[in-house]
Amino acid sequence: MTYCLGIKVKQGLVAIADTRITSGNNKSTKKKIYVEQRENHSLFIMTSGLRSVRDKAVIYFQELVNEGLLNHNKMYKAVNAFGEQVKRVAKEDKSALEKAGFKFNLNTIIGGQLKDDEEHKLFLIYSEGNWVELNDDSPFIIIGNSGHGKTLLNRVLKSDSSLKNALKAGFLSFDSTRYSSNNVGFPIDVALYERDSFKMEQNRYTAKDMGKISQEWDANLKSIVDGLSEDWMKDSFGNLINS
Repeated sequence: MTYCLGIKVKQGLVAIADTRITSGNNKSTKKKIYVEQRENHSLFIMTSGLRSVRDKAVIYFQELVNEGLLNHNKMYKAVNAFGEQVKRVAKEDKSALEKAGFKFNLNTIIGGQLKDDEEHKLFLIYSEGNWVELNDDSPFIIIGNSGHGKTLLNRVLKSDSSLKNALKAGFLSFDSTRYSSNNVGFPIDVALYERDSFKMEQNRYTAKDMGKISQEWDANLKSIVDGLSEDWMKDSFGNLINS
């Protein structure tokens, strides 16, 4: 399973992806964020789904970029181009995968800003190659193991959150997911983009790097629970001896 999170706030973009690859009892590490960076052109791509499918789609896209066949001026055009590669892989592999009992599964998050974009953009591309753009009402998207980390983001993340707070919330969302799923784990890759900068910053964080923050979050969360008002519980505990 994969955990990939894309966040869009007014100040910029945050991308977080775990690197764990699980195959049976075997675990390995693989980078899941592809960054394309050149003058007035910054974007990242994160994918979840069958590894063979996602690797192939990204390689096809990279090949077009390296051969100079893609020189887009707006993000939606780059998203369309990647969507075409998803359709290409589906045409080549979907039938054979389904015959073997596998579902063609590839979801993609693409974010960035190209030279003629008025602001940074964040998109979700589906397995069919079609896409939606995220807006201020929905400032994040998770693909892969999405069930455990969404609640926290829904509570604390807004479009006017700072880039630093977006990264904090993103890490806590990942941390909640790894606690509940043994196929999501460290290290994590992070890409940050500040609006109109045309510069993507990348870093990798290990369990050792983030251990203190994880412990601080645990302690604060337990303290908050302990400190919550208990007046509303009187009817439930009124007849218990040790209440």
